Amino acid sequence: MRIGILGLGRIGAFHAETLSGLDAVESLVVTDPFADAAKAAAERFGAEVADSPEALLAAGVDGIVVAAATDAHPALILAGVEAGVPVFCEKPVAKTMSEGVQVLKAVEGSGVPVQIGYNRRFDAGFVAARAAVQAGELGTLHTVRSTTLDPAPPSAGYIAASGGIFRDCSVHDFDIIRWVTGREVSEVYAVGGNRGADYIREAGDADTTGAVLTLDDGTIAVVSNSRHNGRGYDVRMELHGFDDSIAVGLEDKLPLRSVEPGVTFPGGTPHDFFMDRFTAAYRAELAAFTEVVSGSRPSPCTVADALEAGWIAEACTLSLKEHRPVRIEEVRTV
Repeated sequence: MRIGILGLGRIGAFHAETLSGLDAVESLVVTDPFADAAKAAAERFGAEVADSPEALLAAGVDGIVVAAATDAHPALILAGVEAGVPVFCEKPVAKTMSEGVQVLKAVEGSGVPVQIGYNRRFDAGFVAARAAVQAGELGTLHTVRSTTLDPAPPSAGYIAASGGIFRDCSVHDFDIIRWVTGREVSEVYAVGGNRGADYIREAGDADTTGAVLTLDDGTIAVVSNSRHNGRGYDVRMELHGFDDSIAVGLEDKLPLRSVEPGVTFPGGTPHDFFMDRFTAAYRAELAAFTEVVSGSRPSPCTVADALEAGWIAEACTLSLKEHRPVRIEEVRTV
């Protein structure tokens, strides 16, 4: 098949490399507002260059991968849907939930599949955790702990445009909690603080947060996030039930140091970058998209799925601001 890529920054170039190595992909068409980025991708991967999104969609592509700036996501998703071309788009669907809702309304009933990029759904550990929950191996689930800790904060410009740590970072935890447990979040309570970069505080954001989520069956989920984790990029999940407990991310490259006498685990080089931690997941995610394009599977992460994680982020943002529990119904508009 022939896949178009819109946006060739860090993640777009990474996707181009991944797609070029998939057996199902015969050719790539790329476009980027910066001509040098498109030219570099064309030279590296043998891709055809289109001078605009419209030209790319007219180039006979079977599916498109949207890796452009967030502001461009809604228009590019809708352009693909209007052209009848399956779309893969990196999260978020849109910069605001109101824009995301408009995209959802336009996509629903179109018959054109849209897959949003929440790569943890394709990580082997999270896949195994979901299977264990579905099989009833843990018994009644009572506690979930989900962690995302970045080794260092992104730039001031990125923070200012991110929408805040809950919408930018924690949303991955919110999505994977829903997916692994199969439950919805009914209420949240969030706290946060700033112990590091001044520009994060100046942007009205927190650099470290905690959130307690109450799921619709009474399970308690605790989410921990930070922009400062000097030992590396730490993504983990624990699930505790009446019959068993399991963990995702408890492996040799875990960025955590044990101080117990005689304990050498973990002994590997710690993960220090999200692409390092989730390389295999990204590949599996795009391989799944080729199956969506071929019509052999439905979208594994729909626009509606992505918006559900977004509502949780909105509720946590409000909870932190007003220092109180917030039910999802308070922020949901659809």
